[in-house]
Amino acid sequence: MHDDALIAQAQAWLAEDPDPDTREELARLIDAGDHAEIAARFSGTLQFGTAGLRGELGAGPMRMNRSVVIRAAAGLAAYLRKHGHTDGLVVIGYDARHKSRDFAEDTAAVMTGAGLRAAVLNRPLPTPVLAFAIRHLGAVAGVEVTASHNPPRDNGYKVYLGDGSQIVPPADAEIAAEIEAVASLTTVPRPTEGWEILDDTVLDAYLARTDAVLAEGSPRTARTVYTAMHGVGKDVLLAAFARAGFPEPVLVAEQADPDPEFPTVAFPNPEEPGAMDLAFAKARETDPDLVIANDPDADRCAAAVKDGADWRMLRGDEVGALLAAHLVRRGATGTFAESIVSSSLLGRIAGKAGLPYEETLTGFKWIARVEGLRYGYEEALGYCVDPDGVRDKDGITAALLLTELASGLKAEGRTLLDLLDDLAVEHGLHATDQLSVRVQDLGLIASAMRRLREQPPTELAGLRITGAEDLTRGTKTLPPTDGLRYTLDGARVVVRPSGTEPKLKCYLEVVVPVATRAGLPEARAKATALLARIKQDLSEAAGI
Repeated sequence: MHDDALIAQAQAWLAEDPDPDTREELARLIDAGDHAEIAARFSGTLQFGTAGLRGELGAGPMRMNRSVVIRAAAGLAAYLRKHGHTDGLVVIGYDARHKSRDFAEDTAAVMTGAGLRAAVLNRPLPTPVLAFAIRHLGAVAGVEVTASHNPPRDNGYKVYLGDGSQIVPPADAEIAAEIEAVASLTTVPRPTEGWEILDDTVLDAYLARTDAVLAEGSPRTARTVYTAMHGVGKDVLLAAFARAGFPEPVLVAEQADPDPEFPTVAFPNPEEPGAMDLAFAKARETDPDLVIANDPDADRCAAAVKDGADWRMLRGDEVGALLAAHLVRRGATGTFAESIVSSSLLGRIAGKAGLPYEETLTGFKWIARVEGLRYGYEEALGYCVDPDGVRDKDGITAALLLTELASGLKAEGRTLLDLLDDLAVEHGLHATDQLSVRVQDLGLIASAMRRLREQPPTELAGLRITGAEDLTRGTKTLPPTDGLRYTLDGARVVVRPSGTEPKLKCYLEVVVPVATRAGLPEARAKATALLARIKQDLSEAAGI
């Protein structure tokens, strides 16, 4: 774009920006003649998709800001009205990140101005409380303002429809088209009042619903260390644990309260290196049975256990299998489901128990829609253990169920690791790993995917590739998505661009038969070596 046209576009944006912070920021860039930075912010628009919106805070259409959110809310309102919801309720929640409350209030104003009814949760609360509130209140849609576990500079906008599930195609494209049709903010009515601020009744109903997760009379003795990762989970999790009768979790004080700067972690994600260091230090002091972590909006749940002399994180697939085994033991009925990037062990557990099993595309927007769902999980620390209450991942109820399992095993003189060993002997050792590459230039992801399609590998780690699927074409059971899936002799690889971060993600799994518990050390060593070689060979094949 020519410099004069670029400056004109920036000045037009500035003229209708309702936020003094981003107005000042953009005016400073214009005055400084920083054309490169202005061009980066005006090179397009932040795209609305099945993950809603997510991006870095700042001025301009390529950043998260009030102008972008008002347009998104107007597009959602227009979509709802076109689908007959002319006066329906839209419930809005938000986390404790920078600008989250502003974005929530802007959304409420836009919905009210469009003739819809809006209700806003009264303070920063976990995303699953919002997902619960949609169905509990009979809303036609819900919005959660959150960037989940993204870096501090980001924020996001997650949209649910009236079934309590996140949007899927074609709703995302239809809403995006309505957003694109918003010519100017001056055309969007935004009254200064008229929406409801909800009291704690909804939260109380959510907490009452958590009782349904646990078995009546089950052991409740496991002691936990808990970190909220500077997010909004602490008060709700403590209340849920108190209702259940578990010992009060020991808090990681430095990370217990909301802080949008996330000062103790590089990335506020329990999976990231170093994020759990303070929790492990507290565990070494207090010797609990289990360490529990939520991500900042508390829809994910991480766990760590003592393994030998020290503590280690359980992989999402390990927790997924443990919760499945626990529900089977409790006599659960209904469908067990997971996304294609999660361990195939769930299918074996469900099959052995005679339960229906389904595989979906990545994301709980798909898992939550499985008919007859009883339990769903995804390897990225997401678990849906009460789909009648929350049709999304829920880090609070998952923590309750996992602590119940740890309590039951403790009563038997056993641990979560003992149960994982049992599952390995019964179903084979399912070992998973991930090759994840964060990029600045999204073109590198497209290049890697193109290279794999044009020059597909024929083997990885000496294992022959027996099946290769380009998921853009869809399969018999899955709609199209940008991804590749390789089946190997005793292994599986899925490669896909992340839907929420600038990452290329490669999900690896190897399955090693185990005859007895005595064979587990050798099986683990073999699996570790295979995963390392697959990771290296795949990296070379993709050019990353």
